Amino acid sequence: MKQLQTVQELVDGCVHFFEQQFYSPKRIERYRFLWKNKLIPFMVQKSILYYDPSVGEEYIRYNIGGSILPIERDIIRSIKVLNEFQEKGTIRRAYRKPITRELSGEIGCLMNRYLLHLECLRRSKITISAHRLFLSRFLFYLKNKQISNIEEIIEGHISSFVSTQTKNQIGVVSAIRLFFRFLFEERIIKLDLTTVIQHYKWVRRAKLPSVYTAKEVFQIESSINRDNATGKRDYAMTLLASRLGLRASDIARLTFRNIDWENSTIKLSQFKTGQVIDLPLLADVGEAIIDYLKYGRKKSASPYIFLYTRAPFTAMTNGSISCALGLIVGSSGVDTTARRHGPHAMRHSLASRFLENQVSLPVISEALGHQSTTNTMSYLRIDVESLRQCALNVPLVEPSFYEQEGGTFYE
Repeated sequence: MKQLQTVQELVDGCVHFFEQQFYSPKRIERYRFLWKNKLIPFMVQKSILYYDPSVGEEYIRYNIGGSILPIERDIIRSIKVLNEFQEKGTIRRAYRKPITRELSGEIGCLMNRYLLHLECLRRSKITISAHRLFLSRFLFYLKNKQISNIEEIIEGHISSFVSTQTKNQIGVVSAIRLFFRFLFEERIIKLDLTTVIQHYKWVRRAKLPSVYTAKEVFQIESSINRDNATGKRDYAMTLLASRLGLRASDIARLTFRNIDWENSTIKLSQFKTGQVIDLPLLADVGEAIIDYLKYGRKKSASPYIFLYTRAPFTAMTNGSISCALGLIVGSSGVDTTARRHGPHAMRHSLASRFLENQVSLPVISEALGHQSTTNTMSYLRIDVESLRQCALNVPLVEPSFYEQEGGTFYE
């Protein structure tokens, strides 16, 4: 049985935990203010000495209205923090409410039955989650068409739905096809509706990689304010993307063991391909990393180099790095119209510089860690100067062509 704590003892324990995890003084003071001026006066008024989650729930029920203001959201967060610390003795970094995709109605029940079938086949949780997502979109489409019975679905509904999907069409088609195959094999429907998308084809438009000139890349790098910890970290991450072409996934997973300071190299196994690459640790890149490690990175036992600059200072993720670099490019003053502006754009820009300097494809392929030169050849589309050299002169047309049959060409 846990020992009872007064609310002040619990608050003091939370504050001590925050200080141990290097939370900023501003955030600690914010929590302390809310507990002292909101929750504790409520408990004093109710003559409650010992805190438990029911006290927090009662406070929220009596004091938080339907339309939640920013300060009320902070109060709810402060109460959740107390609850978690009292129960577990620790506080997780963030609270994220998982997205629930309910499959309701008769058709939704059949979809849930199909997903259970996938579980019996031992399909991975990721696969089942993806199928649930695609089926929930299809169910939403059917509800808008006022279709609630599986027998009402015809081939036109399936083809029309698939044609409206602009993201992950391969996954959508696969999920819908397997769902209706399941229904047919289980004799829930009489017609095999999979035939409508059995040979479904979509046009995958070739996209040109987004690239930036050497001048623009320099402007992006120079725009970063390196007077604080975040700037030092972001500058080092940006150089790893722009000078070495590392993907966000590899920057996030970069550890101290990957850097050989004596030989000035970075050696790592790429997350996307699993292929090991050995890159030179350029002087500017090495100095930026050292500057971050000495004056920006918080004390941590984490083996990963790049950490969040807010407590509890865990390793950054692919998404957070992509977001950080995207914000840097977006605020650098460089025109990003019709161009992507994340770490992959920096990688494409590096490939463009290689091509401008007439570096051979095998060398570019090795530098970018491609599995074959076939992947590298996609960058040939952005080498405008080389493409111009391949252009053929348009032959002149003889005047007799226009004068034939009395010049009827102009009529």
